[in-house]
Amino acid sequence: MKRETSSIPSNALTLPAVKRDHIQGLIDAPIALVEYGDYECPFCGQAYPIIKAIQERLGDRLCFAFRNFPLINSHPHAQHAAEAAEAAGTQGKFWKMHDLLFENQEALDDEDLAEYASTLGLDANRLIGEVLAGIHTARVREDFRSGARGGVNGTPTLFINGVRHEGGLDTLLAALIERGS
Repeated sequence: MKRETSSIPSNALTLPAVKRDHIQGLIDAPIALVEYGDYECPFCGQAYPIIKAIQERLGDRLCFAFRNFPLINSHPHAQHAAEAAEAAGTQGKFWKMHDLLFENQEALDDEDLAEYASTLGLDANRLIGEVLAGIHTARVREDFRSGARGGVNGTPTLFINGVRHEGGLDTLLAALIERGS
């Protein structure tokens, strides 16, 4: 199965791609889980530890990708949080910032983002400068548009091997195992 693609097709959800997505796990794992999420969304916050536990349980059988889907009308800090994660990614620490953002959902203003960057040993001035200048806006928008084309209208929205997971978080592990066999 070829997963690398240069753009998101308008009629389907693409599987994780090395050159496009932030991924954890092996790109050729039999199970691909894609989350469209919002760092300020309380439901994404509830999904975060469940996905972490599933990653631990499935190990090398799972490739996980996170794509930004900030719901800016409901979550005023979501856009900057997504851009901060992308900025951290340019400094090699996307996943560490991703985790900090979900672990601190109640504190996502720009000062908090700068503090998290410092905590991670990143260049905080560079990170905040990039966020304020909108350097990563296009990347976040690309994720958002790919989700919208795939039918995403809320967060978290999860796809297993390119197919939307319609069950709740309590059925996620069983669905992953079923689709991965």
